[in-house]
Amino acid sequence: MLVAFSVAPTGDAETGSMHEAVAAAVKVVRESGLPNQTDSMFTTIEGEWDEVFDVVKRATEAVSAFGPRVSLVLKADIRPGRTGELTGKVERVEKVLAAGADADG
Repeated sequence: MLVAFSVAPTGDAETGSMHEAVAAAVKVVRESGLPNQTDSMFTTIEGEWDEVFDVVKRATEAVSAFGPRVSLVLKADIRPGRTGELTGKVERVEKVLAAGADADG
């Protein structure tokens, strides 16, 4: 399963800044040991249902220290038995693009 999520404090921030809050969440994810990737909009993690959602919960709790309210956006790709999809999905798209470039060239 892949889960892409974004978590941020909302309302009047009590301590720190947005990037500090996001860094706190990303730290939780990286320390989890699960395959993960962070970009400018989301952090994506790969694993089994219970372990992934435990990490999302702990990342959300870490962000809650930065404000009275937390916003969580989450998208999941649930495919039992599949692993390596964090990079595998992108690799398959890149193959198609490369084949198209060869055909155009």
